[in-house]
Amino acid sequence: MEIKELLLQIGKKAKQAARKLPTLSTREKNKVLRLVAQNLRSQKAYLQEENQKDLDLARKKGLSAALIDRLTLSDKVIEAMAQGLEEVAALPDPVGEVVKMWRRPNGLWVGRMRIPLGVIAMIYESRPNVTIDAAGLCFKSGNAVILRGGSEAINSNLALARIFQEALQESGGPTEAVQVIPTTDRAAVQEMLKLEEYIDLIIPRGGEGLIRFVTENARMPVLKHFKGVCHVYVDRLADLEMAKRICFNAKVQRPGVCNAMETMLVHEAVAESFLPDMCEDFRRAGVEIRGCPRTCALVPWAKQATEEDWDAEYLDLILAVRVVKNMDEALDHIARWGSNHTETIVTTDYQRALRFLREVDASVVITNASTRFNDGGQLGLGAEIGISTTKLHAYGPMALEELTTTKFIVFGEGQIRE
Repeated sequence: MEIKELLLQIGKKAKQAARKLPTLSTREKNKVLRLVAQNLRSQKAYLQEENQKDLDLARKKGLSAALIDRLTLSDKVIEAMAQGLEEVAALPDPVGEVVKMWRRPNGLWVGRMRIPLGVIAMIYESRPNVTIDAAGLCFKSGNAVILRGGSEAINSNLALARIFQEALQESGGPTEAVQVIPTTDRAAVQEMLKLEEYIDLIIPRGGEGLIRFVTENARMPVLKHFKGVCHVYVDRLADLEMAKRICFNAKVQRPGVCNAMETMLVHEAVAESFLPDMCEDFRRAGVEIRGCPRTCALVPWAKQATEEDWDAEYLDLILAVRVVKNMDEALDHIARWGSNHTETIVTTDYQRALRFLREVDASVVITNASTRFNDGGQLGLGAEIGISTTKLHAYGPMALEELTTTKFIVFGEGQIRE
């Protein structure tokens, strides 16, 4: 079958499944999710056998140890996937929730009801656990999902989809609600991006290049998240010991993720007392500092920052540091170089914290805590399918509620419009 015809069939099946999903009760959906979790555990040997095919090919291609680690379906990863589904099953079901009702002067009751988006397509790289995370969230929120993982994980992803589909079949649900594109041909992505008749939203998760390619070629709405240039601003009224803990965690705990700090801004009033010790902690952790001239004067071993450093998402143990004259200069820097992802202020002054919260444009704005908290699980959403750095229709981590929209519902008693 040609790629175009294959994708068209997948799109049609997803659209048909999306019509059936809203008819499932919360109890039925949760039963499926728990059954998938159970089958992940009971079919662990099968999953790891299929995963081994991907691992063997990855090693033959010379992929890095880090990529192979992300690709591996270890006992721990499989258990985490199962527990993740059980956590999603325990979350409130947003579908059908009436979020607001009001009465009009003519007696009409008008309300808004949560409904699924329809069919969600997702393009992602490396991690096969994303297959289960995305499928679970989309299914619970009443959406059919089309998944296109990286070619390096094709056997693992198909095996995981099969387990989900078996649970759907056993429970009487539409098996086409979860589909993995069964080819590694890159033409499949191009064809998928043309299916605006069948796909309501597309979510790319990966490098900036992938996301820009999808954005430029998709005919349907795209959940955009180009990169995470996240800042921590250490205010002149900061608790400096707290600031050291926050900045160290934001940079060092997991430097290769999108909510890690990439630039640290420090008020000039505290720079001399804060930067030398802070940067020494960073040096011991293997962090390379790229600083402005005032930073380099206080930290002689730091490298001179260039203009490109302020815009860089390093995803590594590299940190840009700038001393600012005041809060206005910090806000201006963030407005120019930020990526609308995550921004933090460390300060003991309530009014300055409130100003930062009001004026900074980012999907998550934080006072006195690490940027690493921009995560669906950490924010109490249970799980997330991605982080949106655009404002239509969601901003920040997208969990169950963000995978729905609302429609108007109206209750009348025979009213007609005059």
